[in-house]
Amino acid sequence: MKPEIAELVEISRYYGNNKAYVIAGGGNTSFKDPQTIWIKASGQSLATLGEEGLVALDREKLRLISEKQYSDDSSIREEQVKNDLFKSIIDQGQSKRPSVETSLHDLIRYKFVVHLHPTLINGILCSRNARNIVMQLFGDKALFVPYIDPGYTLFKKLESEIVKFRANFQSDPHIILLENHGSFVSADSAAEVKKIYEDILAAISGYIGKTDEIEELPYNPVLSKITPALRMLLSDGNPRVIRYRNTTLISGYSQSQTEFHKISLPLTPDIIVYCKTRYLYIEQSSTAERILESARTQLPRFLAEYGFLPKVIVIKNCGILAVDESVASADAVLDVYDDMIKVCHYSSLCGGTKTLTPDQTEFIDKWEVENYRRKVSGTGVKNSRMHQKIAVVTGGAQGFGAGIAEALFKMNVNVVVADLNEETGKSFVSSLNSSEFKNRALFVRTDVSDAESVRNLVEKTVSAFGGLDLMVSNAGVLRAGSLDEMDPETFAKTTNINYSGYFYCAKYASEIMKIQNQEKPEYFSDIIQINSKSGLRGSNRNFAYAGTKFGGIGLTQSFALELAPFRIKVNSICPGNFYEGPLWSDPHNGLFVQYLRTGKVPGAKTIDDVKKHYEEQVPLKRGCRLEDVVKAMLYIIDQEYETGQAVPVTGGQVMLS
Repeated sequence: MKPEIAELVEISRYYGNNKAYVIAGGGNTSFKDPQTIWIKASGQSLATLGEEGLVALDREKLRLISEKQYSDDSSIREEQVKNDLFKSIIDQGQSKRPSVETSLHDLIRYKFVVHLHPTLINGILCSRNARNIVMQLFGDKALFVPYIDPGYTLFKKLESEIVKFRANFQSDPHIILLENHGSFVSADSAAEVKKIYEDILAAISGYIGKTDEIEELPYNPVLSKITPALRMLLSDGNPRVIRYRNTTLISGYSQSQTEFHKISLPLTPDIIVYCKTRYLYIEQSSTAERILESARTQLPRFLAEYGFLPKVIVIKNCGILAVDESVASADAVLDVYDDMIKVCHYSSLCGGTKTLTPDQTEFIDKWEVENYRRKVSGTGVKNSRMHQKIAVVTGGAQGFGAGIAEALFKMNVNVVVADLNEETGKSFVSSLNSSEFKNRALFVRTDVSDAESVRNLVEKTVSAFGGLDLMVSNAGVLRAGSLDEMDPETFAKTTNINYSGYFYCAKYASEIMKIQNQEKPEYFSDIIQINSKSGLRGSNRNFAYAGTKFGGIGLTQSFALELAPFRIKVNSICPGNFYEGPLWSDPHNGLFVQYLRTGKVPGAKTIDDVKKHYEEQVPLKRGCRLEDVVKAMLYIIDQEYETGQAVPVTGGQVMLS
């Protein structure tokens, strides 16, 4: 990698990973030499930018854009400019799209250009006194440009302003500040760019003065009864994901319609791209039912007036709900709107806030470039059944449970891994979230034998994602032993985890699923118990385990009858022996070891003897595998006419009659 490109990547990630500078992957960076400019491709995130995320363009061809005459029709003109940008790409085989700001970056003579939307800087730039404050703080060091629609029009305006600046000061401005937009800082090294940004922020901080520390506020439990219903009310197909946030600053702006009005209109283009142009406020928040009554009344009106459903809902005493089709896009909505509130707060300390006009807002909302950004930011693998569903997998940190959780995650499901093993669970979830999927995994330490722990698990799931579509009750223990060997404490523990734990999972999951069904009666959700072939027939010297699994099928059939009116399907999957997992193969306490010790397999002298004995009992001559269970699980979810079933996945070892 060219040293300067490495420098560009480093400074891009430096700012891209700090929400004080960049929200939702926005901003732009570039480096140029006399012949070539390398610029971040449209839709790429600064936080993860690498060399492959840059587009190299021929500067000589780029200059033709400045010299050409384009159509007076803005939509035709922007298409013409876009085509000329593409003609300037050096590698014509590339599919990446150069930023619309490329010509502006090329215009500035310094080697490095870093365009950001820092919260503090925009606090000044979105104020009514922006020009005067910029002049007071930076004088001739900065070029201030009143708001103008982005794209070619902005480029030509800046071109004329920079030409004037050069004539007056015999150099280009290191600092360009765009009203209601953001900042451009340019220099011949990345280190100098960083130093200039530090000086800008120090000057603005000194001007604004000390501000109150913003603190996170506790989750309001009433939301657990609201968001599952809202995600159905806001659905235009697949249910949405809902993300939540509340802080001391947000709380202040949500206390009344008057305060909300201050954050009800967009201040910058990014707000429009990610959050649309209007936001819903719910003031009646004393109970969950009052909130839902307001939502049921206001949402149809909102849709009729604006032509779209809100992506942002502000609820008094609850905070912000961000609604979108994936966790990643909902997080972007949440971050951008939260940032707008901060910008509004800072601008109010600088003489008052200046919002975008209706014409400016309409231009951004319809601008092809920003619609492309929306499309790129929303790209993801979509599956009509599983895309962005919300699932809990108990016992999900290892073994079968981890395999199920990972399989679901790779289908774009948002997965909550529930387990007692905190270290393993957190590590597993971290590995899942390190991928580039737009869904997310969450770990919640859970003891399924404790009702309160399971209730907390479900509440954490709803607070994180907005609802629950699939509960996989997988956590279980197996302790083999004869009547003579089994002590009451071990029997009780097995029963509490395997049997009572399933009851707790079904109880608290179904509460959320019923709320969803109330708003969308045709919507199906699933509770699936991972049972065992031992739940289909007795198991010698293994009665504690088999008894809980037999009982589990009884629960499945009974739950299925009770929950069918709510379109909640309840089924069990009964796998055969999973020999590769720790349950069987753990060298210290696995079933092979246990069965050898207890003499369950007559004549067996080694672990291999025990394993061979069990393999020979399977018509298909192998143990059950993870993919076998996942296929059964997907069948159950996809099938809308099956409930109360115990589906054997045993290789023919157990056949239903």
